Amino acid sequence: MKAEKLRAKVFSRRAAIVAGGQAALFAGLGARLYYLQVVQADRYRTLADENRINLRLLAPPRGAITDRFGELLATNVQNYRVVIIREQTGDMAATLARLAKLLAPDSFDAARIRHDAKRRRAFVPITVRENLTWDEVSRLEVNAPNLPGVGIDVGLSRHYPRGAQMAHVLGYVAAVSEADLTDDPVLQLPGFRIGKRGIERRFDARLRGKAGNSQVEVNAFGRVIREIRRQDGQPGARLALTLDAGLQAFTTKRLVRERSAAAVIMNVHNGDVLTMVSSPGFDPNEFSAGISRESWRRLMRNPYSPLSNKVLQGQYPPGSTFKIAVALAALEAGITVGHRVFCRGFIELGDRKFHCWKKGGHGKMNIQSAIRESCDVYFYDIALKIGVDRIAEMSRRLGLGEKYDSDLDGQKAGLIPTRAWKRAVIGSRWQKGETAVAAIGQGYVLSTPLQLAVMTARAVNGGIAVVPRLALRAGAAQPDFPSLGISAAALRIVADAMDQVVNHYLGTARKSRIEDPAMAIGGKTGTSQVRRITMAERAADLHNNKKKRWRDRDHALFVGFAPVTAPQYAVAVVVEHGGGGSKTAAPIASAMLAEAQRRDSARAAETIAAVSSS
Repeated sequence: MKAEKLRAKVFSRRAAIVAGGQAALFAGLGARLYYLQVVQADRYRTLADENRINLRLLAPPRGAITDRFGELLATNVQNYRVVIIREQTGDMAATLARLAKLLAPDSFDAARIRHDAKRRRAFVPITVRENLTWDEVSRLEVNAPNLPGVGIDVGLSRHYPRGAQMAHVLGYVAAVSEADLTDDPVLQLPGFRIGKRGIERRFDARLRGKAGNSQVEVNAFGRVIREIRRQDGQPGARLALTLDAGLQAFTTKRLVRERSAAAVIMNVHNGDVLTMVSSPGFDPNEFSAGISRESWRRLMRNPYSPLSNKVLQGQYPPGSTFKIAVALAALEAGITVGHRVFCRGFIELGDRKFHCWKKGGHGKMNIQSAIRESCDVYFYDIALKIGVDRIAEMSRRLGLGEKYDSDLDGQKAGLIPTRAWKRAVIGSRWQKGETAVAAIGQGYVLSTPLQLAVMTARAVNGGIAVVPRLALRAGAAQPDFPSLGISAAALRIVADAMDQVVNHYLGTARKSRIEDPAMAIGGKTGTSQVRRITMAERAADLHNNKKKRWRDRDHALFVGFAPVTAPQYAVAVVVEHGGGGSKTAAPIASAMLAEAQRRDSARAAETIAAVSSS
């Protein structure tokens, strides 16, 4: 009996302990629930919303680029792309095989798609191909029931209406690489593209715009359920260039006849670049869409370097066009128009002969007749008298041997040698023969077509240090360039000589003159050797360009200005391995200057007519 009472007592005690423990547990649990659901309600509500609502960036439309008259050079067009969602597809391989039949198997990279499918979540769309045609969109829509998980998305892609005509100036946009990444989150958006070359690269920050955002509701797996709020981004700024699209088209058509060439026209007073063409070109639209490996290999293997902007990056011996700088250096050093040199076809320095291009010589020459007939012997003489350092100093004043602080991306500096440069770089003393060679724009001297245009502009605009520019800035004041400090008399002598080069009956570019006096041009021809001519080759007449392989022929150059009476435009033309400057480059430059003047007159007439009609 006692034992039973004892067991009952123990059981009751244990039951009470368990009950107490359970009560304490439920009380603690209740307190914890109260704390979480009441005290911390706001905090956890916020965390839940953060998990449920995602903020996603929206790529802004890229700013348009126009020429000086408002014609579109770069814009955005609707881009129809086909995407595939793995979780909805079922059999990825079978779906891709059906797409290959509808789009052509070489139009997309199936291996890349399978790779992306493994790395991304099953519900994330994967781009199969962009820039679908209407015909391709139609075929996909008709076959939609047989293409589970395949859809058509609409976005924007960069488009260049004038294609290769503007390729080297505008550059192109392409996908963001690892090297391009910064702290800007918009760069990490799928399919986002940035400027890679030319104007697109130089003004990328302005053209890019600011990203928008979208608030979307997602489930626990991250799948989008609905869009809550959307704020579109700020489009990129519209950019107007100094270029004349019509003149650019004219120049491109003229240069396409040559294997490899470059040409540029600029305003001699404000530096506006009106046309800049490097030939051959390439289609920048290929890069916007994502250039294929085969197309890239084709461009890289092309011996005429279509990807290079030769106006800015081509470094050539300037040949006799350099005589403009030598003449101004000589005049500033005290050489007068009365200084005469007898040209018998060569001069002798030690045991070496330095030849003139005219085998029998020119006879008596002064500085103007030497420029007009491009007498090498005369320039050998004055260069030896003044020295290479004075020539170099004047060359730099005229804009040679430097990169301009402007909006032209990718410039090369060229080379203007001095005695100190040779000592520092090559480690030997400067020789007199090197001065003679430099006097005719050969030897170490290198320049770009843009630099030659700047040299010409500064020589005929009154000696003002004009700098080239490509971007028009609304409301910006007319640039105020400093004086070069060259005497007006020296500039007038050289400008008159350049007039004679084209319009005098003995001028080297007589055949390229413009008959209309109001549109008459002046200039200077140039021919630069790509390799040294031996005495044996000269004796056998093997220096004749017609007897050489294309790559061994001389470069053809011409620099000029128009109109002679009141200079407005400066031109520089280089035809790689084109032979003589008078035969090849001068006619191109003359046609360009004539067209520039005609278009200017036409625009003026249009403006007058519009004002009159209003």
